[in-house]
Amino acid sequence: MKFEEKCNLLKENIRKTGGLAIAFSGGVDSTLIAAVIEQELGERALAVTALSPTYSAREQASAIVLAKQLGIKHVTIDSNELEIPEFADNPENRCYFCKRELFSVVKEIALEHGINFIADGTNRDDLNDHRPGMKAAKEAGVLQPLLDAGVSKDDVRRLSREMNLPTADKPAMACLASRFPYGSRITEEKILAVDRVENTLRDLGFYHIRVRHHGDIARIEVSEDEICKLCKPEIRSHIVEVAKEQGFLYVTADLQGYRTGSMNETVSS
Repeated sequence: MKFEEKCNLLKENIRKTGGLAIAFSGGVDSTLIAAVIEQELGERALAVTALSPTYSAREQASAIVLAKQLGIKHVTIDSNELEIPEFADNPENRCYFCKRELFSVVKEIALEHGINFIADGTNRDDLNDHRPGMKAAKEAGVLQPLLDAGVSKDDVRRLSREMNLPTADKPAMACLASRFPYGSRITEEKILAVDRVENTLRDLGFYHIRVRHHGDIARIEVSEDEICKLCKPEIRSHIVEVAKEQGFLYVTADLQGYRTGSMNETVSS
């Protein structure tokens, strides 16, 4: 299917709902959906953002600003997945428990606003990764407009540029819980440690970033072309200092570089 056909189908499917709420993180995918539903449905469009310890404070603030820029009706809710034992224990299907709660709350808020359908930002490329949250979406009857229209990540970015969305070239996001090896218990203290080191890397100008938490070890992933930058004395020493302040004893650079879902490399297919 051609790009224009996908875009038309996306908009047509959204119009058919008559009203739609999006689980809005402020990432590339959910921002595009939010922009399109606001454009197509107006007052019948709603964005719902869960504010959680597993969601970077910087990204939470950005999502609130972004929703205002889009002009979409926006509701924020407090959430804490770490209070769900099955989530905090960090099994391979951790995301299922998070999404199950999220979609339940989003659906409740949507109904309070007279909206019968909720959506997420799943796109075609997400089918290529370990995504336990898709089971929760199916169980909750969540619509997936991008996936249903055959929209890929490249399509998302292309349409975002055409709509002049500020997220068009934003790096891929993932909840901070994705920084922990499966089976390693997740705590708010560990989450904050990861968030602070990642924010330091962003402040230093790194673009694609993940700080993987391996107990005493912080394993840093950046783009291959930025690995050498990590080794500059003043940058290296600053990162090490911040990481040790957060409780890490050892700070390492992953020579394979940044890649989404690297923690899923241990998941048996």
